[in-house]
Amino acid sequence: MIDLSPEFVVILMLGGIFVGVLLGFPLALSVGGVGIVIGLLLFGPRVAAELYYGRFFSGLENYVLLAVPSFIFMGTMLEHSGVAEGMYDALYLSFGGLRGGLAVTTVLIGTVVAACVGIIGASVTMLALIALPAMINRGYDRSIATGAVAGGGSLGILIPPSVMLVVYGPMANLSVGRLFFGAFLPGFLLSGMYILYIFVRCGIQPHLAPSVPASERNVPASVKLYKLGKSMVPPVILILAVLGSIFFGVAAPTEAAGVGALAATLLAVGYRRLTWAVLKDTAMATVRTSGMVLLIGAMAFAFVGIFMRANGDDVVTRFLLSAPGGKWGMFFIVMFICFLLGFLIDWLGIIFIMVPIVTPVAATAGFDPLWFAMMICVNLQMSFMTPPFAYALFYIKGAADPALNITTADIIRGMLPYVFIIVFALVLLIVFPEIILWLPSMML
Repeated sequence: MIDLSPEFVVILMLGGIFVGVLLGFPLALSVGGVGIVIGLLLFGPRVAAELYYGRFFSGLENYVLLAVPSFIFMGTMLEHSGVAEGMYDALYLSFGGLRGGLAVTTVLIGTVVAACVGIIGASVTMLALIALPAMINRGYDRSIATGAVAGGGSLGILIPPSVMLVVYGPMANLSVGRLFFGAFLPGFLLSGMYILYIFVRCGIQPHLAPSVPASERNVPASVKLYKLGKSMVPPVILILAVLGSIFFGVAAPTEAAGVGALAATLLAVGYRRLTWAVLKDTAMATVRTSGMVLLIGAMAFAFVGIFMRANGDDVVTRFLLSAPGGKWGMFFIVMFICFLLGFLIDWLGIIFIMVPIVTPVAATAGFDPLWFAMMICVNLQMSFMTPPFAYALFYIKGAADPALNITTADIIRGMLPYVFIIVFALVLLIVFPEIILWLPSMML
């Protein structure tokens, strides 16, 4: 055992994670490896093993995290169900005549699907498969098309039911139900701002997103309304099955996740899309993604245990509370750190490592815990669109038809405006915190 100052330990532990990630090691191994090495050096094998074992299993035994596999199963099954295709066909007829109408339709579908899936992979992939060909083949600029897919699809990780919120709750000792309530209006705010941006941009530069020819949308209004109503019934059923059971106190988020998984499976049956191959693919994707989430979570739990045992949390608290500008100086430092981390590691690592450390500091500074939590979650929306670690970029690139000739540069150009929109939304949430806090105060 060696004696190191807490300040030096903080530098070693946080710096070690960055070095591990930059060298190409998986995040779970980087976090776990740094924690084990520092624990052995500071406390010896017995204490380090006790800390790791206890924190590791206490994290995995958290009851709320049982919702993670069910929500992932629900989102993946919905991806195969055909629900999004029906909605796109219906909204296509209604908005296709507007400049940028297909991009607006894409964001609207992303918003509705976000309230059904809870994970970014399913929503972005669905939109890339359904919406991208329709836009590109009708003369849309590739950056406008891919930006709409990235922005609308990324809402799936913010608008409830969201796996991000399910994971965040236990990390900050917050009710997942309250987080769900708090996320609705910020999520819809972002959706509305995305749509406004598309209309303004396409109004100024109409050549970027031409309207769909009248011959393709020459359908009676009654038929449009019928198709729209019919396409909205399945997602409404799924939303009521999950969120309705939570909001009306019938089930906790964990039980509601199981209800959602069953409802998504029944929708796949109703659309005649459920096959053994689909069930196998959904189950395997659920196991892989859930295993990644829980492994990173368990390693981060153990890492934070070593970090706090070494008084690293005291160092961080003193540093943040002594920041220029008082509590708002501290707040902007935390937001900036989360933004920078989004370039390098995924949202799981940021939540599992940062949230247990900064949440008590925010409470000490006088911030409302729910508001502070939602600010971090909205901030993390940018991490899906900021390369090199941009999930939306990889999902779009992987799912897009090669015949569309979409390049990485096209996707990055399309995503950047949405990053600035999120920054502006954060400013609005600072000026008007009621956007986050109003619905929880009314419903709980």
